[in-house]
Amino acid sequence: MKISLYSIEKSVDSNIKSVTDSFVKMSSRFAEVKDITLFGKDIAAAQSKGVRESKASYTAIYEPYLKGYTIALDEEGDELTSVEFSKIFENGSDIRFFIGGAYGFEESFLARTQRVISLSRLTYAHKIVKMVLSEQIYRGLCIKNNHPYHKE
Repeated sequence: MKISLYSIEKSVDSNIKSVTDSFVKMSSRFAEVKDITLFGKDIAAAQSKGVRESKASYTAIYEPYLKGYTIALDEEGDELTSVEFSKIFENGSDIRFFIGGAYGFEESFLARTQRVISLSRLTYAHKIVKMVLSEQIYRGLCIKNNHPYHKE
């Protein structure tokens, strides 16, 4: 199974990245997990123009990666328990998570994904979302594989 986490980030915090990387590494016993950060001058320019332009730039940069079983993280998405989240890994061998940019996603992008979920109704920095998502991926894979990391 391949799992990819896509995010739009301008800078990296080494402390948070270290935690994210540790969950990605622990997940490797169950799946190939990749942490992919995308950012470029087109996104930077769009963000200086406005919300509509920003969302369009996020769609443009993510569009080539809309393959496999795709999941967008959005504050209006479904909130799941960890056990419900673990069932995502029953949806194929190529699962891709997309973390929205500073202004979220265009509705047309959300409509093209198989699932829209929310980690919380709170808004987090992308780095924090990626860290929490990487932990939930590890937890979900442990649940799926009957590993004792998750306690009920």
